[in-house]
Amino acid sequence: MYKLIAIDLDGTLLNSYGVVTDRTKDAIKKCVEKGVEIVLASGRPNDSIEAIAKEIGAEHYFIAGNGALVYDMKKQKIIYEKYMTKEKVLEIIKICEENSISYNVYTDKEILAKTLKYNVLYYHKENLKKEESKKTRINIVDNMYEYVKQTKENRFLKITICDENNSIFNAIIRKVRKIEGVEILDVSHMSRKMIRQGTEEIPIEYYYTEISLQEVDKYNALQFLQKELNIKNEETMAIGDNMNDKKMIENVGMGIAMKQSCPQVLEVAKCITDGNNEDGVGKALEKFFK
Repeated sequence: MYKLIAIDLDGTLLNSYGVVTDRTKDAIKKCVEKGVEIVLASGRPNDSIEAIAKEIGAEHYFIAGNGALVYDMKKQKIIYEKYMTKEKVLEIIKICEENSISYNVYTDKEILAKTLKYNVLYYHKENLKKEESKKTRINIVDNMYEYVKQTKENRFLKITICDENNSIFNAIIRKVRKIEGVEILDVSHMSRKMIRQGTEEIPIEYYYTEISLQEVDKYNALQFLQKELNIKNEETMAIGDNMNDKKMIENVGMGIAMKQSCPQVLEVAKCITDGNNEDGVGKALEKFFK
């Protein structure tokens, strides 16, 4: 019997339009009623994850920033944290600025961005459908380097770097890899999300990577929760689709990959479910929790 389930958001629990379907919500509700701990594990900042957690009835813990922190919603406090230093953040910003590449800085409260592009554009469009308390906070900043340098904020979860051109993207990543003490997510495929503009459906496609403090990942945060809850690794399930989910899918008792997952994740999964636009999470939970 699985007692703890970690579920990724984008590309996994959420469909391409950022929605959790009724079938999946119902499957999660049945797991919660059986005493299973449902933990959302995402790269998003706190407020964005907490809103979805409350929507699906998983109101105890969540993992944010790809494992940079664990938040206890009942106690309303962070119980595990591994933040990037301001110095490292500024070092990465400098490289991005010098090479005119798109990037965003994630704190535990918001996403700092220079423009509404790529993943931030997707979150912005998602926000238009949500009430104020459930929106992902996006702060458009003109001079990012000076803003971060002057801010009293020290809870930096990660930095994302995005570009449509694979050659330009890879050239920047090679430069960032020279920075010591950070973890760079190895993502070799394009991200593809959909937004609705009136009656038209528009794809948002881009290459991206995520940079965090060294040894920050969802599985390390999940292991912390296992100890907190006295739950064994073999009693833990993880569901995801991307490289930031690979370690937890590979190492927990039951690692489940979405059908559209990247090849490296599909290789290590013990089970493959349908895609995020086909109720893949709901179907997986129905299979294991009849």
